[in-house]
Amino acid sequence: MLFRSILFFLPELRMYSVGAERRAKITLELADTLDQMSIAVEAGLGFDAAMVRVAKNGSGVLAAELIRTLQDVQVGMTRRVAYEDLVERTQVPDLKQFIRSIIQAEAYGLALSSVLNTQAAEMRLKRRMRAEAKAMQIPVKVIFPLMLCILPVLFMVVMGPGVIGIMQAFSK
Repeated sequence: MLFRSILFFLPELRMYSVGAERRAKITLELADTLDQMSIAVEAGLGFDAAMVRVAKNGSGVLAAELIRTLQDVQVGMTRRVAYEDLVERTQVPDLKQFIRSIIQAEAYGLALSSVLNTQAAEMRLKRRMRAEAKAMQIPVKVIFPLMLCILPVLFMVVMGPGVIGIMQAFSK
């Protein structure tokens, strides 16, 4: 019975794991993609042309999602709906924030280059903060293998000669 219940939940657990890996990849790729889009928009391309350029030149999950979004727009979806579908498909909070800012910039007629620069800087900052948080977790993760594997051997090396000397002194 337990085996059947494990087999029942195994595909769902695998799908969740694959989804989490996919979201992590998108989160990592987002800052670089925004930088590339920002450069392309500042060079004179429109936002859609910049997205096409980044999607075609890029590789990875985010580039594939951008291509799909552009295809949705070409088929006849409005940009807003295509962007919202992108957010719904990916479920990445940082991408959701970016898409919301792009939708608002288009609605209010703001310059997309300044929005892209701001979002790219913010995503770089978030990526740096996530890297620092992971670096702060390393000592906690290292302490248990250190205590279980290295310290017993170190005690044997340091205390071994003393114990042998004490045993020899008491055996006489």
